[in-house]
Amino acid sequence: MAKIKKGDLVVVIAGSDRTKQGRVLEVLVDSDRVIVEGINRKTKHRKVGQTQRGSRTGGIETIEAPIHISNVMLVDPETKKGTRVGYRTETVERDGRSRETRVRVAKRSGKDI
Repeated sequence: MAKIKKGDLVVVIAGSDRTKQGRVLEVLVDSDRVIVEGINRKTKHRKVGQTQRGSRTGGIETIEAPIHISNVMLVDPETKKGTRVGYRTETVERDGRSRETRVRVAKRSGKDI
């Protein structure tokens, strides 16, 4: 199970974009990779074409390429630095029934994520 989810704020800890922060746009579970906004940008050449209305499509585009999940770290909400992720169980009562849920916790500060 991946400890990083879509929408999390992460910091890159390895590679050419080291120390940069960004939001996770997508988690690719099968290949253990994440796509982070503004990180690992690559240029992609698309074939130039036309739509039905006559506007041009294609050309050179910059896209975010996937980065391995081990090269990013979740940002602690209190210290704004990278932190490891832990879990604690919390009992939630709904409609008279109690249920245990897992809550992500920042190891650096102990705050809920």
